[in-house]
Amino acid sequence: MPALIREATLMVRAIDLFCGGGGSSWGAQAAGAELVGAVDAWDVAARTYSDNFPGAVVVNTRLSDESGPEIFGDIGQVDLLIASPECTHHSIARGAKPRCDESRRSGWYVMRFIREMRPQWIVLENVAMMRNWEGFRELKTALEDVGYLLTIQTLDAADFGVPQARRRLFIMGELGRKPDEVTVPPSHPLPASTILDEPGTWPAKHAFDERRAEATAERIRAGIAELGEGEDFLVVYYSSDRAGGWQPLTRPLRTLTTLDRFGLVSWVEGIPRLRMLQLPELRRAMGFGLCPRTGREYRLEYGSRRDRVKILGNGVCPPVMQHVIECLTGIGCSLARAA
Repeated sequence: MPALIREATLMVRAIDLFCGGGGSSWGAQAAGAELVGAVDAWDVAARTYSDNFPGAVVVNTRLSDESGPEIFGDIGQVDLLIASPECTHHSIARGAKPRCDESRRSGWYVMRFIREMRPQWIVLENVAMMRNWEGFRELKTALEDVGYLLTIQTLDAADFGVPQARRRLFIMGELGRKPDEVTVPPSHPLPASTILDEPGTWPAKHAFDERRAEATAERIRAGIAELGEGEDFLVVYYSSDRAGGWQPLTRPLRTLTTLDRFGLVSWVEGIPRLRMLQLPELRRAMGFGLCPRTGREYRLEYGSRRDRVKILGNGVCPPVMQHVIECLTGIGCSLARAA
């Protein structure tokens, strides 16, 4: 590996395809990357990304097999390509809805960018079940044919200081060199209690409000029966998570989705009250903190509440991507190994 790559001052120029609101880029930026381009089909996500990365060329369009680097204009050399192709139709979260062939093919839409830009490093992120996609092996072979040696790992955000259990697949590639596997840093998982605002910050209603759906009330009763009165906990407000419908605050939050689904049951003067988790809490659950390079806070200003929950639920936890990029590019953990 060239000596320059081991310099902590090296600025890695990066683009982010299927960028969403910029979770991957927020982590890459913290690792030392300069985001110069991004693309997403959803206008709310593209505006959110632009707000957080004003120096990047952000394109609001839907990628296809024909899409390539020309959409960015002349942005110069790109060292790192990050992509999070649409994952809805690889995931069990899709329920019984029919599969969409275009969404499942979206992993291929990165190939023209990779062949023509030939970045030194690539990171493709998706749900762990992408391994079961029938095109997965072909995509892997196509990347290898371009010259990338690959390391493929499933990583859990809870192992990287994120107070959420969130397993994702990372395909990491480098031209001419097989990336080392990402090692999990020594840490203790952060519990869901660490994301919560101070009691009384947000209004809450009686947990057994007469308008409460009976299924929700049953999940609340189950939590109280298990933990006892006076113990706060989280409940799945809509649908079910196939894990009992509630969880204690002593464990990392279960995986956030694009739906506004987690509520906090708290006790006030001996009465259980319920409120939904709020956007600042969900942002913490994804691991968004101040960017160590810019000192800025991640901004989530556009769209409805539902839109902003969707942006977070579709996102990548920045601390995980930060660790991946640091190790992959030689800045960070690889630099430490060489010392």
